[in-house]
Amino acid sequence: MLQGVSGTYPAVSAACPCRTPVRHWGKKEVKMGKRGRACVVVLGDLGRSPRMQYHALSLARQASLDVDIVAYGGSEPHSAVIENECIHIHTMIQWQKYSHSLPKILYPLMLLLKPIIQLVILLWFLCFKVPPPDAFIVQNPPSVPTLVAVKWASSLRKSAFIVDWHNFGYTLLGLSVGRSSPFVSIYHWFEKHYGQMANGSLCVTRAMQHELAQNWGIRATVLYDQPPEFFCPTSLQEKHKLFSRLNRYLCHPLGVRDCVTATTTGIGADDQNETLFTTLVDTDILLKPNRPALVVSSTSWTPDEDFGILLEAAVMYDRRVAALLDENDSADEGVLWKEISGGKQYLYPRLLFIITGKGPEKEKYEEKIKRLNLKRVAFRTMWLSAEEYPLLLGSADLGVCLHTSSSGLDLPMKVVDMFGCGLPVCAVSYSCIDELVKVEKNGLLFSLSSELADELLMLFRGFPNECDALKSLKNGALETGSSARWAAEWEEHAKPLISEVISRNLN
Repeated sequence: MLQGVSGTYPAVSAACPCRTPVRHWGKKEVKMGKRGRACVVVLGDLGRSPRMQYHALSLARQASLDVDIVAYGGSEPHSAVIENECIHIHTMIQWQKYSHSLPKILYPLMLLLKPIIQLVILLWFLCFKVPPPDAFIVQNPPSVPTLVAVKWASSLRKSAFIVDWHNFGYTLLGLSVGRSSPFVSIYHWFEKHYGQMANGSLCVTRAMQHELAQNWGIRATVLYDQPPEFFCPTSLQEKHKLFSRLNRYLCHPLGVRDCVTATTTGIGADDQNETLFTTLVDTDILLKPNRPALVVSSTSWTPDEDFGILLEAAVMYDRRVAALLDENDSADEGVLWKEISGGKQYLYPRLLFIITGKGPEKEKYEEKIKRLNLKRVAFRTMWLSAEEYPLLLGSADLGVCLHTSSSGLDLPMKVVDMFGCGLPVCAVSYSCIDELVKVEKNGLLFSLSSELADELLMLFRGFPNECDALKSLKNGALETGSSARWAAEWEEHAKPLISEVISRNLN
């Protein structure tokens, strides 16, 4: 049931599916709490908070609880969340929607009032709008005013207070105002002080677990991000259907002329028989031998992901391929594209980068992309639904992750999703990324744009049939993705902690 600000929550029905105990891996089902309810709190766009959506699904499916989610609206959550009768979404009013119409002279005052208003709205929802839960589970960051509101609400409603540490909020604030700012120190104090008040804590890496224990006095259980069941390899038939739906955006974007649009003039925007990558022959779907290699990167378009590295690597790939094939710099790109349209294959393929996500720096980089003027590389930016995004990952040849972590202690969930779909990854190297990306097994690491360009050249040489290094990494990614799934990880690590915290809180 999807609910808005004015929505009401239904009485719990005995027929609700989450009331039927679900057994996993032969373990005896343990009933959690006396209220049979949990509340998941996200001071952000729920549709862009997949880990908290997965928590809600596991609480409903694996712990047999009714689940209230208090979050902002925006992007559509996954259909599995919306359609689950035991999950009830309460959408808060988003501050930003109302501040744009105010005179600029009032902006400083509004910035000071923002956390106070958010605190009041959170307390209203947590203390009055949702039924009293056995436990609140809150995403951190953001820390202010979220941790304060959830702590106060948990005390008032006699509920357990659990923090899921995704990163440290004060390090993210430091990216925008500078780490030496007094606001960062104040934020750090609130985050640490209220984090220590939690009845239980989860975190995303062993490095973060160590930091919390050594410097924060917080004992946390590691709950690694793992792909849920809907992140899996995409069948050829599903690829064809997906690319047919995307024909308009891939082959006919307005005002764009590149190595994709110039070679797909015969493919209609609504063509169901032919796409950039596939073709339907009688009843058989075939991959085109001279198709471009598809590289996917998901980004939040924020300062902690330097998208410029990817653009520089794309330019280097384009120029180095031309040099390796002994092409004249002044050669007419139209001749090259005409040969590709005629079916000619080259030792190095065209690259199509599909960049998904929303964020503040998207338009800036889109303008830079328009000025690149590359012969063998094309870019598309788009936002996909929660159902189509896994299909795209499962259809791609390589993933690129530009996440660097403001704290150096969290891991990019996008890489977890890619592995779930059997997609190998080239990722920016930082302190704890090796907890996830195993070099030359399921991916490669880079620090400079030139290193990423080298990796693209090495992996795609002889594409699509004679690229053994890429095939080896793909096999490793498939093995990684199939070795662990979210439900099993949650059952082993999160469920015992949540059950124990709720039981302690009742005594």
